[in-house]
Amino acid sequence: MIIDISDILSCENKEETKQVQIELASFVSKLGGFPIISAAPIELHIANRENKRLLIQGDVDLRVSIPCSRCLEEVPTDIHFSIDKDIKLEDSVVHDEDVEDNDYLIGFNLDIDRLIYGEILVNWPMKVLCRDDCKGICKVCGMNLNKGECNCQRTELDPRMAAIQDVFNKFKEV
Repeated sequence: MIIDISDILSCENKEETKQVQIELASFVSKLGGFPIISAAPIELHIANRENKRLLIQGDVDLRVSIPCSRCLEEVPTDIHFSIDKDIKLEDSVVHDEDVEDNDYLIGFNLDIDRLIYGEILVNWPMKVLCRDDCKGICKVCGMNLNKGECNCQRTELDPRMAAIQDVFNKFKEV
């Protein structure tokens, strides 16, 4: 969703609060694509401070479907973050000190979805588990160990001892 903020930038000390709906259907990054299950509307506060600073503030609540880090089952994950942008204005031109290339503010248009995308990227959880005691998947057959046991050999041998293991396997009594 794109919001025209020319009226806010044209009047000194003007403030507006807008109810904005997130139109992102999924979050796509180098990690893959993750569907956004639900997104609460954002109450976005935009303010022009003495024609020197542009403030953008709001709270975002999303529910994203992310695979478990161990077993790869889909886990609905709540992501909450606050937007708090303080952007410098120079001669009615926007200049963000924190980011050299801000793609969410082009001219007098504020692209809410690009702003949200950047904030999701920063606030993405490091690890998501379906449950605390998740057993993961078998390294040999790929079975989800939360659903049952497989018959694969679990002992991991030191690769430096492989030659000795071969000797023992040759002379093992059958």
